[in-house]
This record gives sequence, structure tokens and C-alpha cells, in this order.
Amino acid sequence: MPTKSKKTPVGIDRPSLDYLAHRGPHRVAAGNLADAGMPGLVFAPTSGRGLPAVAISHGWLQPAHRYADTMRYLASWGFVVVAPDTEKGPIPSHAAMSRDLSAALHLVATGRLGNGRVRVDARKLGLIGHSIGGGAAVLAAAADSSIGAVVTVTAAATRPSAVEAASRLHIPSLHLVGADDDMADGDGASIAAAWAGPATLRTVKGASHLGLAEGSHWSSTISGSGNEKRIQQVVRLLSTAFLLRHLSEQDQLADELEGKIKGTTLEDLDAVREEAMAD
Repeated sequence: MPTKSKKTPVGIDRPSLDYLAHRGPHRVAAGNLADAGMPGLVFAPTSGRGLPAVAISHGWLQPAHRYADTMRYLASWGFVVVAPDTEKGPIPSHAAMSRDLSAALHLVATGRLGNGRVRVDARKLGLIGHSIGGGAAVLAAAADSSIGAVVTVTAAATRPSAVEAASRLHIPSLHLVGADDDMADGDGASIAAAWAGPATLRTVKGASHLGLAEGSHWSSTISGSGNEKRIQQVVRLLSTAFLLRHLSEQDQLADELEGKIKGTTLEDLDAVREEAMAD
């Protein structure tokens, strides 16, 4: 009689979504990416070898410090996290954003952090992009074969086209779109539908375009959105889980990531593609 396969027990080293709903076990240190020649922020565990690294690309008009809590959250779960603080003007270069994103990621992947106490595994690199930063993250991944996974949050269209770039990408991707996003309506779904490789599309209930950005900022008067803490919690949970699964082989998260998750709706990508073709 065949024996039943045993599931790997969950715990702090093999977390479930319940664990990831809270900050992780690592102590976190913050630094300035300018020390390596680029404006921006870096957050990392105070020690660790073979760590995954993630670069965060900011939204339209947003400074990097509006993602500090999200960066700290990811670092508490063992990621080295960087965020370039470039292209913040009203007419940014999306191509330059994508290049800066990749460059920042490789700065920490090849550098000595924490006086050598922190080392990144260059085979474990991912991207998170918000708003136009979502489109820029797609462009960066299409140009950099070392990127292993991408998350977009209320992604916006870019030039060059992030949709076209997505059609050339075969790495895993997660696309979170806002149910109340009036600025980039449909852009994130279009990127997800065009993605050549594994893609997941979720609608985050109540999320507006700039809800991931933390604290107050003058751009909220233009966009009409910003600093939605409940939305930030959902994005942090799903981004952390998704990147742990695909960069650190935390496969115990697979079933939960494909199931029902509070505050979100899992979309049918085939239906999205059919609707796009009909239009």
C-alpha cells in the first residue's frame, strides 16, 4: 500500500500566509543607496548569506521614502530591498526608470553589505513596481535575464510598452490591480493578459491608484488617492509570499497563493484575454 506524502510543516522558516501577515523574525537595518552612487534607500536583515534581493520602483511623482515600511516588512522576512529615488518628475523617462531599477538591484547583489555580514544570492532577484513603476519593472525584467519574478501594483502604461515587453517574459508574475483605480484602469490587467509565462491577476478591493504609497504627500491632491493602510497590508502579504515562493523555493505557499485571499478577487486571465480580443 503506497504511503501518503507528508506536507512540509509550516513554521517561521517555512511560513504560511498566517505567519506572513506579521513582520518576520529578522532584525532590519536601513541605509542610503547614495553611498553606492545612486539616490535611493536600502533595507536589509542585519546578517545573512544567500539572501534574495528585491528592487521597488516608485509610482508617479512618488519619493522612495513613501515605500519605507513596505521595504522594512520585506527585509524582516529575509529580503535585501532597494528603491531608487530617481525619475520623480511629472514626465519621467520610463526607460531610465527601468535601467535604474536593474542597476540598483545589481549594486546590492554584487556588493558587500553590513561590513560583509549580508550577502545576496545573485540567482534570487525580483522586482516590485507601483504605478508607472509597475510598467518600468516589466521593462527592466524584459531587459535583464537575471530577474526571476515580478510583482506589479496598480501598474500604469509606459513607453516603451510594458504590454509588449510582457509578451516576451516567461518568469512568474503577480499583478495586483485596484478596484477603485481611476488613473490606470485596465493597464495592469493588460500587462497580465499579455504575459507569456505564469501570471496571476488579483483585484484588491477598495484600492486606489496610489494607495501603496505611505504617509502624506502633495501628489494626493492631484491623484485623489494615497496612504491606504489596509491596501498596503494586502500588498505586503501577497508580495512577500509570492517572492518567497519563487525566489526562495518556499513551495508550501503555492496552494494558498492560488486560493481565496481576503480583500482580493482572483481574476480569470483567460476571460480577460477574450475581452481584450473582443475590443
